[in-house]
Order: sequence, then C-alpha cells, then structure tokens
Amino acid sequence: TRNPQPASDRLRSLIEQPEILEVPGAHNAFCGLIAKEEGFKALYISGAAITTSMGLPDLGVLTIEELCFITRMVFRATDLPLIVDADTGYGEALNAMRTTRELELAGAAAVHIEDQVLPKKCGHLNDKRLITPHNAAEKIRAMKKAAKNLIIIARTDAASVEGIEGAIRRGNLYVEAGADMVFPDALPDAESFKTFAQSVPGP
Repeated sequence: TRNPQPASDRLRSLIEQPEILEVPGAHNAFCGLIAKEEGFKALYISGAAITTSMGLPDLGVLTIEELCFITRMVFRATDLPLIVDADTGYGEALNAMRTTRELELAGAAAVHIEDQVLPKKCGHLNDKRLITPHNAAEKIRAMKKAAKNLIIIARTDAASVEGIEGAIRRGNLYVEAGADMVFPDALPDAESFKTFAQSVPGP
C-alpha cells in the first residue's frame, strides 16, 4: 500500500532527525527495491549513475525524458522519497521550472540543480566552468516558484573553481534565492565540510 503522506514531507521529517540520513543511489527500480529491502528510508537518483548504466559519460547528455522515466519507475516500485539529480536544470530559468514540475509529477521528493555551464562535467573532474552566481540564483528562484511541495537543493561546484570562500558565498546567495538545502560538491576534506556547514544556514 502507498504511503498517503507526500514524499517530500516524509523526506523533510527524515532530514530533521538528529542522526545522519543514509541515502543510497538507485539507478533503476530493482536497485531501489534492494535498498528498500535493506531498510533504507530514502533513495538518490544520480545523473552519473544513470548515464553510466546507459554506457554514457556524465557530461550532461542525459535528457529530461530519460530522467523522468527513471524517477517514475523507481518511485512506483519503492514509494520511497527520492532525491533527484537534475544536473543544470536542462537549460535556463524557464527550462528549470519545467524540470521542477515534471520531476515532481514523476514522484521526486527533492531535486538538486548545479551551477555549472552546460554541457556540465562530473563534479569530481577538473576544469569545471560555472555560470554566474546571479544566473544560478535566478534558476533556483524560478524552481522554487514552480514547485508545489518539492524540496529544492542548490548544488555548488565552486569549491574547486573559486575556493571554499567562493562556495560559501554562492551557498548563502542560493539560500537567499529560496533553496531549502545546499549541496557543496567535491569538498576536499572534513575541515572544509565543517567550515561550509558553519557558514551556510540549513541542512
């Protein structure tokens, strides 16, 4: 039987718990069912995992239709809250709004969008290029406006380009734009995570 509580509300409750929320990746429904059987309470739909499973590089070549199909399939099979990697939102602010609506309809509880230039790179590769902080904030503002109950997570890849200070500046700007959470990608060590967490509000 399906849980009548919206997936985004369930995810919010899990995030508010004091312990670390473990969220394994699930690039298809079978992986999601295995994770659910093992007792996990939420799942992560990773763009890198999906593209790798399709024999493609993680360079922004996944389409919105493919991502929505996987999201819908995993949600239908598991009924667990899903955090979905929406890459760069598949375009500018209007595209990001449509991405938000389509993924929420597909069953996503949360969506994260990154501040790279399209075509993007895997977060752990070198020579990433970022859009301006203003443009990234505009996308986040647009996504928040388009969402009904979806959690909007702002991912920043700035640490390897602009340093930890640049990542912190962007993180705070994204929170001001309406992001519910901030995801600093590819920080090099525990001290950097601690500094970021103390400098940017929210989970």
